[in-house]
Amino acid sequence: MSLKRLFTDHPDSVGESYFEHMHVALSFAGPLLAAGLAALVHAFLPFLFLTTASRIVKRLHARMMNRHALPGPHEARERMLAWDPVI
Repeated sequence: MSLKRLFTDHPDSVGESYFEHMHVALSFAGPLLAAGLAALVHAFLPFLFLTTASRIVKRLHARMMNRHALPGPHEARERMLAWDPVI
């Protein structure tokens, strides 16, 4: 497998360029990091961040579930889902 394909096969499979896929992944990484930090603080100080982590995770889950099938000539590609950037 070529080095380029290591970076482009998966983004291509979901109908995104490398940089589009990076943007989507980073748009999840920030909120996930915030949720993790809120949960960590909540573990030690249970009166803080009562619903922060669960609210963030629910919002991200809704984003993931509101996806649409990609048009394409390959059966596998048609089954792949793409992120809806509008959410």
